[in-house]
Amino acid sequence: QVQLVESGGGSVQAGGSLRLSCAVAGYSYDRYYGWAWFRQAPGKEREGVAGCDNDGRTHYADSVKGRFTISRDNAKNILYLQMNSLKPEDTGIYYCAAGRYIASMLDPYEYTHWGQGTQVTVSS
Repeated sequence: QVQLVESGGGSVQAGGSLRLSCAVAGYSYDRYYGWAWFRQAPGKEREGVAGCDNDGRTHYADSVKGRFTISRDNAKNILYLQMNSLKPEDTGIYYCAAGRYIASMLDPYEYTHWGQGTQVTVSS
């Protein structure tokens, strides 16, 4: 059973940076796996932020392109989200997710495994 645990959230001023980590347990390499970061702001639906697969393809929400970078350390089984030039609208709970046969990287319904989330707060 794949288990995901996020860390690295916190409070930062606008323009600052954070790096989120997602430790992955119970996973053995499977080329059909995909990985993603989602976020959910109060009163809003969960939205896809960035996704990647084991073939190296990535996909980003328009709102974060050029500011966020998703990556994986395969040796350590950790998924990262580097967030630069943060804006107040980036505030929310950030979740990492994993699943097989991902057709649409930023669709939450594609993913079967979720972490518990980590809070990111960006102040103006």
